[in-house]
Amino acid sequence: MKVLLAAVNAKYIHSNPAVYSLRAYAAGYASCVEIAEYTINQSAGAILADLYERRPRMIAFSCYIWNWRMIRGLLWDLQQILPDTDIWLGGPEVSYDAPAVLKTYPWLTGIMVGEGEETFRELMGYYCGEDIRLTEVSGICLPGIVMTPARELPDMDRLPFPYDDTAVFQNRIIYYESSRGCPYRCSYCLSGIEKAVRLRSLPLVKRELDFFLERRVAQVKFVDRTFNCRRSHALAVWRYLAEHDNGVTNFHFEIAAELLQAEEIALLQCVRPGLIQLEIGVQSTNPDTLRAIHRHTDLIRLREAVGQIRAGGRVHMHLDLIAGLPYEDYDSFVRSFDDVYAMHPHQLQLGFLKVLKGSPLYEKTREYGIAYSSEPPYEVLYTRWLSYAELRRLKLVEEMVELYYNSGQFRHTLTALEHAFASPFRLYEKLGAFYEERGYVTNHPARSRRYDILLEFACSGDGEHAALYRELLTFDLYLREKCKSRPAFACDLTAYRAALRTYGEDRADHVEPFFYPVWAGSLEEMEVRRERPAFVRFHYAERDPLNHDAEITVL
Repeated sequence: MKVLLAAVNAKYIHSNPAVYSLRAYAAGYASCVEIAEYTINQSAGAILADLYERRPRMIAFSCYIWNWRMIRGLLWDLQQILPDTDIWLGGPEVSYDAPAVLKTYPWLTGIMVGEGEETFRELMGYYCGEDIRLTEVSGICLPGIVMTPARELPDMDRLPFPYDDTAVFQNRIIYYESSRGCPYRCSYCLSGIEKAVRLRSLPLVKRELDFFLERRVAQVKFVDRTFNCRRSHALAVWRYLAEHDNGVTNFHFEIAAELLQAEEIALLQCVRPGLIQLEIGVQSTNPDTLRAIHRHTDLIRLREAVGQIRAGGRVHMHLDLIAGLPYEDYDSFVRSFDDVYAMHPHQLQLGFLKVLKGSPLYEKTREYGIAYSSEPPYEVLYTRWLSYAELRRLKLVEEMVELYYNSGQFRHTLTALEHAFASPFRLYEKLGAFYEERGYVTNHPARSRRYDILLEFACSGDGEHAALYRELLTFDLYLREKCKSRPAFACDLTAYRAALRTYGEDRADHVEPFFYPVWAGSLEEMEVRRERPAFVRFHYAERDPLNHDAEITVL
């Protein structure tokens, strides 16, 4: 007998920790359980064909907002080509209203509701012929609207470590959880529904971290919803990672920065650059918005903590914003954006509200005038404060931030260009409008072409500094790569051949002349043009571990 745990991930680099945890918990039936991981970028036909070739006795899909649309399509076809295969669903997308899902897909065998490790193990006993009836399995919903009793949440230490091999995660992210639940009640989120936080014991966590460290995996993402909600737990884990750093592995954590105290910040200022990566959900800086979504954030303390970590130069930080929240109109969002931008995160992640079934905000959509898509991921269309047209403008801003700011490829050019606009937000807003007017939004220009477009945009609004922008873009480009072909906006090297031969160049570096000190930190310094160029050597063998820029020497 074959049982298949099927995951449809958002990208190839992602993995699904749920299916690995289910298999590990049902280790006594391991010979019967297989895992199949796909992505939403694959064709439904290719996934369907693979499922058919495997011919399992039972398939269980892990359902989320990013894959539910594709899984729904698969369900219609699977029951026709594999009529003797039992089909089960689980995950947050189907747990909230399981009876409604079963009404829509009456051929389903059932739905696992909530945390599914113990439930899946009992189902394996049922399928392997043990004396178990389906109606005796807690935590499931069966056709005919049969809801069995809810299952007690397991102690975290009872959950076995889900991984035994890292080979299948080559070039992919591995996910790990040291806790479940969240102490906060953010109204747009499902994690706070279970207010209690269950922690995995520290000795166990440390042993499991050794598994990743010994195998030198590239990145491990903790899926704990607010990793540092228990200060002692977070500090112990970070200290252990600092003491056992293998020089390779990066660990990602979602945290509340305002909870950080001096001891944690001091530690984060001393770790190897690149060891730890932090994601910090600011979401909004509008006090009315924060109250409405039940976030009691001390923004002053958050800003201080982010600044202190940033000054240490050791930790890569992502800061998050959400557009479409209550009481946040366009002008308010502009202020939130500029507030967060001023904290200088390595990445600014601009997301859009997803109205999740079962979240407190889901119950208040009428009160707040929130309209959202009927299809997953149930993204906001408009609110009482923000129109659909305004959200479209923010979508363009998001794309520009992703292409130019978050890519990290234009840091020096953007620093100078910001001064030509009323605020950072207005820069990306105008850049988005420029992309739309020129047709670049639909053409999706290649990475190398984006340098030319940014120069075109900069000169259209600030032609006085055209020569400076050319050198800034040349500098930003060579910081990232030793180009095989020289960009059109870079200066002609004919007059500098003799000097370049003097400095010498090999495969590991590149030397480039600059009349402006584009490596300087301030616009005032960068604007001063020299009579003779300075030469900069780019050392590609040595790179900044946080932004991946080549080290430079001004000759």
